[in-house]
Amino acid sequence: MNKKFIKINASDNVIVIVDNVKKDEVIEVDSQSIQILQDTTLGHKIACKNINENENIIKYGENIGVATTAIKTGEWVHTHNCKTVLNEHEEYFYNPLLTMLGNEENKTFNGYLRSSGKVGVRNEIWILPTVGCVNGIVKELERKAQSLLTDNIDAIVAYNHPYGCSQVGDDQDNTRKILADIASHPNAAYILLVGLGCENSGIAEVLKFVDEKDKNKIRTMICQNIEDEIETGLCILKECVKEAKQIQRTEQPLSKLIVGLKCGGSDGLSGITANPTVGIFSDLLVKQGGSTILTEVPEMFGAERSLMNRCKDEETFKKLVKLINEFKDYFVKNNSPVYENPSPGNKAGGITTLEDKSLGCTQKSGTATVVDVLWYGDKIKQCGLNLLESPGNDLVASTALAAAGAQIILFTTGRGTPFACPVPTIKISSNTPLSKKKNNWIDFDAGISLNDKTLSECGNDLFKKVISVANGEKIKSEADGYRDIAIFKKGVTL
Repeated sequence: MNKKFIKINASDNVIVIVDNVKKDEVIEVDSQSIQILQDTTLGHKIACKNINENENIIKYGENIGVATTAIKTGEWVHTHNCKTVLNEHEEYFYNPLLTMLGNEENKTFNGYLRSSGKVGVRNEIWILPTVGCVNGIVKELERKAQSLLTDNIDAIVAYNHPYGCSQVGDDQDNTRKILADIASHPNAAYILLVGLGCENSGIAEVLKFVDEKDKNKIRTMICQNIEDEIETGLCILKECVKEAKQIQRTEQPLSKLIVGLKCGGSDGLSGITANPTVGIFSDLLVKQGGSTILTEVPEMFGAERSLMNRCKDEETFKKLVKLINEFKDYFVKNNSPVYENPSPGNKAGGITTLEDKSLGCTQKSGTATVVDVLWYGDKIKQCGLNLLESPGNDLVASTALAAAGAQIILFTTGRGTPFACPVPTIKISSNTPLSKKKNNWIDFDAGISLNDKTLSECGNDLFKKVISVANGEKIKSEADGYRDIAIFKKGVTL
């Protein structure tokens, strides 16, 4: 480490700038003096040796693309002189490289034990529409229900979405699964499921996807069947509040904690500070018998082999190969290249290719063994590190993580974002300037690992922060009342 740059792996032929450098400035890399050839900003890459045209660009000790022209030592390396080498289809082989983390199951948190056996970290009441036609009604119920809030009820929230009708086949089932998963979530003491009455995914259809042990917390209302849906809805919510406020936190083992792992608005430091910090957290939670879920399948492209080799057995490996290939096919069928990523914000922050982004993104998974691969709408079944099918879109992926069972989501960012999904969404900055600039968004600064603390210390601090949030500490987006759901729509609209 150096105050001006980081060389991540000894085999890398690029360094990452961590403090803006000026043209003609001289830095020392591996006992070699390098003259900077262009002004280069934080998060971007500079060649630390001459790179020939068509030669691999190496970062994280892995190939992140090839040079499209000869690159001189000290020259800025980015989209103008580097391109992806990803293909639609790859051949994969299982070469297991498993890390034994050991067990340290001795820590606890204070959560809400539900009758289903699940544990929530919040005691909330959620109003959930089965179809977008009643979005206005559920939001009106949310507004009027705020007067019902009392001690030990964290929030009464309505979640709008545009779907639940005019869908067919698997696409419609995905909507029903996600709605059923959210209705089953332990962070909600009670659910008011609101239907219109004529939609494809009506209340009866959604309830088919809800486990019997979760149905006792769900209340329902079909608007076409009653005279005054607001009056009726408020009466139901009053009863929910009366029951929910009696529920108290109790001490629970960390094996009951499930945390989703997500990044968005990444920059060139995300894979160096924030994502590795989350990876250390993930390993610490897995050691305690808890679970983490990594998603964003398109942001595994280019880094999938390392995840495949961490699969616990060949069956899990084959599920991951299927997940990767089917998501690539989804791109191809829609006439989109699999490498249509990073975003403009990612590129502005120093990420050049999808391989560059993916190798940084997957740092959030730490070193734990992959115990299972989940399909979109599935709920977690095994403790440990799980992988989940979902696109990279922030809201869609975060909703999928919550639907899979995550009570908390860790969201790393180098650019900043105010959004949150149905569960506490802890924002983790990759750089300290972002944390200072958007202090109203950021809950944890991993940028301090560049100077003030080690990655290990940051990971341990984040572990303590998550337990505090699980115990009831409100984060920035909760205080601001930001939360939404988004469902993955990929089928025909009638």
